[in-house]
Amino acid sequence: QWLLSCWRTSHPPPVCPLSPPQTVEHGFPHQPSALSYSPTLQLLSIGTRSGAIKLYGAPGVEFMGLHDENAAVTQVHFLPHQVELVTLLDDNSLHMWTLKAHKGLSELLEIGRFTLTGPPGALPSVTRVTAVLAHSSGELLLLGTEGGHVFIVEVPGFRELEERNISLDQVASSVPEDYIGRRNLEHVEALQENPVNPNQIVIGYGRGLMVIWDLEKQCALQHIPATQQLESVWWTEDGGYILSSHSDGSYCRWMVGGEDENEEEEKSDIPYGHFPCKAISKIVQLPTEEGPPFLLFSGGMPRASYGDRHCITVIHSKTHIALDFTSRIIDFFVIRDGPQHTDPSALVVLVEEELVVIDLQTEGWPVIQTPYLVPLHSSAITCSHHVSAIPLKLWERVTAAGDLQKTHYSKKPWPITGGQNLAPDPPQRDLLLTGHEDGTVRFWDASGVCLYPMYKLSTAGVFHTDADPNDNMNQGTEGEWPPFRKVGCFDPYSDDPRLGVQKIHLCKYSGYLTVAGTAGQILVLELNDEAAEQTVEAKVVDLLQGQEGFRWKGHTRLDVREEPVLFPPGFQPFALVQCQPPAVVTALTLHSEWKLVAFGTSHGFGLYDYQQKNNVLIKCTLNPSDQLAMEGPLSRVKSIKKSLRQSFRRIRRSRVSLRKHHVNNAAKVVLQLSAQLVIGKALLLLKMFFFILHSSLAELAEMELAPVQRKIEARSSDDSFTGLVRTLYFADTFLSDSSHNSPSLWAGTNGGCVFAYMLRLPPVENRADEPVTAQQAKEIQLMHRAPVVGIAVLDGHGAPLPEPLEVAHDLARSPDMHGSHHLLVISEEQFKVFTLPKVSAKMKLKLTATDGSRVRRVGVAWFGSSRSEDYGESGLVVLTNQGDLHVVSLPAVKMQVQYPCIRREDVSGIASCVFTKHGQGFYLISPSEFERFSLSARYLVEPRCLVEVPLRSGSSNQHRPQPDGASSALRSVTLKSAARRVMEHALLNDESEYFRERDRRDCIITMEQAYHV
Repeated sequence: QWLLSCWRTSHPPPVCPLSPPQTVEHGFPHQPSALSYSPTLQLLSIGTRSGAIKLYGAPGVEFMGLHDENAAVTQVHFLPHQVELVTLLDDNSLHMWTLKAHKGLSELLEIGRFTLTGPPGALPSVTRVTAVLAHSSGELLLLGTEGGHVFIVEVPGFRELEERNISLDQVASSVPEDYIGRRNLEHVEALQENPVNPNQIVIGYGRGLMVIWDLEKQCALQHIPATQQLESVWWTEDGGYILSSHSDGSYCRWMVGGEDENEEEEKSDIPYGHFPCKAISKIVQLPTEEGPPFLLFSGGMPRASYGDRHCITVIHSKTHIALDFTSRIIDFFVIRDGPQHTDPSALVVLVEEELVVIDLQTEGWPVIQTPYLVPLHSSAITCSHHVSAIPLKLWERVTAAGDLQKTHYSKKPWPITGGQNLAPDPPQRDLLLTGHEDGTVRFWDASGVCLYPMYKLSTAGVFHTDADPNDNMNQGTEGEWPPFRKVGCFDPYSDDPRLGVQKIHLCKYSGYLTVAGTAGQILVLELNDEAAEQTVEAKVVDLLQGQEGFRWKGHTRLDVREEPVLFPPGFQPFALVQCQPPAVVTALTLHSEWKLVAFGTSHGFGLYDYQQKNNVLIKCTLNPSDQLAMEGPLSRVKSIKKSLRQSFRRIRRSRVSLRKHHVNNAAKVVLQLSAQLVIGKALLLLKMFFFILHSSLAELAEMELAPVQRKIEARSSDDSFTGLVRTLYFADTFLSDSSHNSPSLWAGTNGGCVFAYMLRLPPVENRADEPVTAQQAKEIQLMHRAPVVGIAVLDGHGAPLPEPLEVAHDLARSPDMHGSHHLLVISEEQFKVFTLPKVSAKMKLKLTATDGSRVRRVGVAWFGSSRSEDYGESGLVVLTNQGDLHVVSLPAVKMQVQYPCIRREDVSGIASCVFTKHGQGFYLISPSEFERFSLSARYLVEPRCLVEVPLRSGSSNQHRPQPDGASSALRSVTLKSAARRVMEHALLNDESEYFRERDRRDCIITMEQAYHV
C-alpha cells in the first residue's frame, strides 16, 4: 500500500480532474442565420438561430462564442481593419465581440452590448434595427431602423451620436413631393458606403427610394426614386453607379450624380424574363484587372416554373450560370485577390445545410473542397465508429482511394487563410466512420481540430434500388434556360430506407470492414487499390431456426444484383450475409485473425466464416411470447390490448413487491385493507393511503438514515424484445478448464442473458479446408434481467484483452495467460465480475440502485499520464441515460469520477455517443454537428490559434484607405474615439492591453501627421 501510494503521488491520475471539456465542435453549424467576412483578418463568421457565433480561418483556426440571450443572430459585421465584430440579434440587441490575446492564444470574448432606445412613448418599430453598416473608419456603426431612421453609434463603446443621427423627417423633407405623395418610405432596407468617399452613404428604403447622404454636411445629395420594393443595394468600386435589386426579380443601374433621375425603365433589367419572378435578394458587381466585371445576384427565378430553386446567378463576359443549391441561401460574399485585391477569386455561399465555395478563376468554376464546415448530415447519420492509431499503410491507401473521388474539385487551395494554427501535430492518426441513411459509410480524418472528409463508401451498388444510375442531376441539359448547375452535396433523401447503415466495424491491421444495415444485410469488404468487377453472393441465415407460429410483418429484404458489379478502388464487398427475418442488425463484431464475423438482431445471432463463406453458428434468442419482435422497425406499433396487458402486469408486480418490502407499518395496514374492501370504498382508501404515506415520509425526513440502495424491480421474461442481441465479443480465454485457453464468442441480450460459445479453429495450414465449429459452453442469466450492453474479459493482470492482430503487430503486450481470467458483464444497471472458467460471481458495482441512472454507452479506454509516457491505466468509460459520464477502474470495478456531459433531455445525443480508445468521445449536438470531449489528461484535441491585429495601412479588398478628399471632421472623430478607447482600456484592461492600444493610437496620429505633410 505504501509503494502504491508513493507511485500515485509521483504519477497523478490520468483522468481530467475537472469536468470533461467539450473541446471542439465538428461539422456544420445547425440552423445558420448570418454570414460575414473580414478581408483584412481573412476570417469567416457564421451566426446561428441558437445565438452561437463561430469564426473560421485557416484550417485549425476556429473560435466560438455564445450569446447569453436565447435569440437568433440576424446579422454579423466585422469592424474594418480591427479584431472586433458586431452581432445583431432578433431581440434587437447589438453585441460587440473581440479576439483578445491571452497567453499567446486568441480568445473570442464579448466586451459590450447595446440596445437602441427611442424617445418616451415611441413605438418599438422606431428603434428596431433592420440594416447595419460598419463604417470604413472602424469607429462608427450606422443603424437603419424599421421606423426609417438611421442612428449613428460610436464603437466599441456603443455611444450614440445623437447630433449626427439621420431622422426620417430630414430625409422626407428633401424628397420630391410627388414621390412622397404616392407612398411612405417604410423601413431602411439597405445601407452602403461610397467606396471612394467614406463621407457619403446611400440609404435604401423598403418602398424603393434611395437617398445619397453626406455625413459631414448632414444633407441629401441625390434621390433615386425607384418604384419597386427594394431588396438590396450595391455601390460600384469606382463610385459612379449604384445597383439596386427589387422584389419583382429586376435590378437597376443608377448613375451617381446624374442629372436625369427618372429614366428607370431604360436602366431596369429582369434577367429571367417578363413573367413574374422571385425577388433578387442581393446583388454584387465586382471589377477585374482585365476584362468585364463579375455580376452576381441571388434569386430572380421565374416564380411559376422555378420558384422552389435556390439559385445564385454568376455572369462574366459571355458566361452565364445559375448555381442551383441544395437548400435556402442565407448569404454570400466574394473573396478577391491579385496585386490590388480586386480580382474575384472565390464565391463563398452559406446555405441552410452547407457551405459551398466556388473557384471563379478556374475554367468551369469548379467547387473547392472545404477542409471544415463539411455537412456531416448530407445523408442522415445513423451510426458512428471510431478507430484510433491507424497504421500509416492503411491511412495512405484510404487517402489514395478518396483522392480518386475528388477529381471534380478545384485544385486551388482553400482561400480563407486567417489566423495561425498553433496546435501541435496530432500524436496519431484517427478515423471516424459514420454510417448514413442512404447506405454510405464516410471516412473522416478525426486526428485534429478539423474533421476532414477522406473517403466515401457506397453499399447501394450491391442491391437493386429505385435509383437510376444514369440519372445525373449535377449538370443541366444543354440549351436549358435558366442555365442551371447543381452544386452542393447535401442530399437528405434516401432511395430506400432499408439501405441505412446500422453497425460498422473496421480492422485497422488487416483492412477488413464489415457494414450491417437496416434490412438484416451484413457486408464484408476488403481494401483494394484497383477497380474490380465481381459478383457478391448472399448467404441467407434463418435466425428463427424453423420456429412455427411467427410471421414477419416488417419490410422485405433487399434484392441482390446477380450480375457482376464494377467496384472502384477502395473497400470492395466480397461476402454478404442476409438475415431472415430481415430485421435491423443490432450487434456486430469482426475478428480478422480468425476470419470470423458475428452479428445479431432482435431474433438471434450468428457466426459467419468469411474465408470459407460458410455459416458457423445460428442461435435463436426470440422469446415465444414476444410477438412485437416480429413487426420490424417500420411497422412497430403496439396494440392497445398488448399495452394494457403489460401495464396491468407491471401494476400487479409492483403490488407484490410492495407487500414483500413494505416501508412502514402504516403503509402495510393500508395495503391489507385495500385487499378486503369493496370497490365503492376505493376512493376513500386512496385518500387515506396518501395521508398516511405523507405522514410517514415526513417522519422519515426528520430521521437520519444510513444511505441505502433503492429497490430495482425485476423484469419479466415476457417483456418485449428480451431476445434482442445487444453486444457480441470475441475472446481467447479459459472456458472449459483453467489450463487450456480457446477462442470463444460471447453474446449478451436485452433480457439479461449471456451466451458463451467455445470455438474450434483448424490449424493455419488447413484453415481454408476444415470448417470452424462452435459449441455452447456457458449461459448466464442475470437476476434482474437487465439488458447486457457490454462484455469484456480481463487477463491475469486485470487488463482487457488486446484487439485482434494488435499483439502480432507489436502494438500491445501479450495477455497474461497464466493467472486466472475474469469476465466483466456490463448491464444497464450494474457491473458484475465473474471468475473463469467457473463463472462464479466475484464482485459487482451497482449503478441504478444507487442513483437511478442506467448505462447507455460503455467503452474500454486507456488513460495515459500527461507527465509520464510509460504510465497509464485502463478503465471503463460509461455514459448514462442522465447524460453523465462515469469512469470505472479496472480490475477493481470502482467508481472513479463522474461528470455531467449531455443534457438528459437530449436522447438522440446520448444515443449517438461513441468513445475512443484513449478517453475521448463524440456525440451529435445537432443532426449536422459532433461535439468532441476528452476525459484524458494526455489526449486533448482543441483549437489553439492566434489572430494578430492587422496593420491599418494594409490593403483590403473591400475597405481601402481614406482618399485625399476625406473630410477633416471624420478624421477628428476617429482621433477622439481612439483617445477615448485608450482611456477605456487603461481602466478596464491590463497594462499590456493599454500599451497595445497606445501604440495603435500613435500609429493613427502618425498617419494624421503624414496626411498634413
